[in-house]
Amino acid sequence: MQTAITDFANSKLLAAAIALSLLLSLASAVVSAPELPNPGHTGMSRQEQVQLGFQTAAQVYKQMPVLPDSSPETLYVRQLGAKLVATIPQQYTWPYEFHVIAQKEINAFALPGGPMFINIGTITAADNEAELAGVMAHEMSHVYMQHSARQVGKAKKTGIFAGIAEVAAGIALGGTAGQLAQEGIQVGAQSLMLKYSRGDEAQADAVGAIILWKAGYNPQALADFFQKLEQQGGGAGPQFLSDHPNPGNREAAIQKEIAEWPPKQYQASSALFARAKQHATGVRAYSAQEIAQGAKSGQWASLNEKNGAVFKPPSGLALAQPASASAQPGAGPDSLSSVLPSSRLVTANLGPLTIAHPENWQLFTPRQKGEGVTIAPHAAVAGDEIGYGVVISGVAPKPGQRLNLDQVTAALVRRFEGTGSESQALGSPQAITVAGVQGRSVALQSASPFPDGNGQPQKERDWLVTVPAPDGAVIGFVFVAPEAQFDRFRPTFESMLRSLKF
Repeated sequence: MQTAITDFANSKLLAAAIALSLLLSLASAVVSAPELPNPGHTGMSRQEQVQLGFQTAAQVYKQMPVLPDSSPETLYVRQLGAKLVATIPQQYTWPYEFHVIAQKEINAFALPGGPMFINIGTITAADNEAELAGVMAHEMSHVYMQHSARQVGKAKKTGIFAGIAEVAAGIALGGTAGQLAQEGIQVGAQSLMLKYSRGDEAQADAVGAIILWKAGYNPQALADFFQKLEQQGGGAGPQFLSDHPNPGNREAAIQKEIAEWPPKQYQASSALFARAKQHATGVRAYSAQEIAQGAKSGQWASLNEKNGAVFKPPSGLALAQPASASAQPGAGPDSLSSVLPSSRLVTANLGPLTIAHPENWQLFTPRQKGEGVTIAPHAAVAGDEIGYGVVISGVAPKPGQRLNLDQVTAALVRRFEGTGSESQALGSPQAITVAGVQGRSVALQSASPFPDGNGQPQKERDWLVTVPAPDGAVIGFVFVAPEAQFDRFRPTFESMLRSLKF
């Protein structure tokens, strides 16, 4: 009898253990389900991003052949887009819109706030709906993580030098960015259409994979499409890949990310995709070169209007004024003492030049092409912005050309003023002698990324100094400090300029 009781007890313990094991397995499965990350904040408010993106989208309609909303291709991608958008938590979503460009080459791009444009060549190149959804989810992720908005935030200081040689010399910019920039978009579409960094690409892959999984598509399709483009080499792929550099081991990274996710019955394709792709093969599409030529003559604006492809901004959004990319106040340094410069200077060798800087300020090298070298106290760096310090960059001439110092300086001032409604020059450039040569000096004003001592937004003084280098380049310096404290930092900035040697 005792043995029976013991066996019964043991069997109950075994059953309990099995049940517990099953519960733990279920709990583990729930925990491993992917969730979209918190995208964080940038120097631009949500309203500014939406206005900026949709204002630029309106310009796209003037510069490229866009299919009307009633076209089978547009109706299809909007339906597919809605399915992907439904996976995003309400607090993190944007007013996504989906448009189709009648361009042969494979490409797609998304603007801040949600507008997305997909070339018809991308639809015809996809083997199934999952691949097309992968491209769209990847682009949506750039918006979700606010990558373009972060680039615009950089443009005020670290990026205002990018492309200035071309602007100052009157050279036409190439590609989609050039087409838009030549039309004078106030915020500079060039800064919205810069190549994403490899870090941005890896992040968009990771977030896009989560969106795909939640929508019922195999995330592997995202990697498959990019791999197919790379294998095409000099054909249709390069335009897309030039804007979306491979972060390295893309396929392996996605496979590793999804390995622990709960299994699903994935949808590969649909009859709607097949019909849309079939119809797309018969649509008149244009090459990138034809589109660039048509943009100069205004051909697309009239053709779009004739075809009923009229841009309609979201209800209640006014696009009359240029969007502001001014920074919103961040947390700021803990105290003024954490950013005050040391009286002891040390020399930094930046290659073409050397310059002395306060011992307690750090040297931050560029993370990607187009950015400048930053010298600043660590506490003054907030994401992509600095509130105290200096940004140094150069503008190199094209082979066989010479840069005009006044033209470069004027172009830099215009670029700076285009970064936000609060950014403005406080006078005209004046002559200044630096390293034995005559340069230019001009005071600028913008919104500081840091609040004042009372937590309120404050103005920032940005002192732009341009100096011609012996090799024909122009070196630019942007010295930064809050307006109320600039005079306290100016002696240090002047000492740095006096130390400059080429």
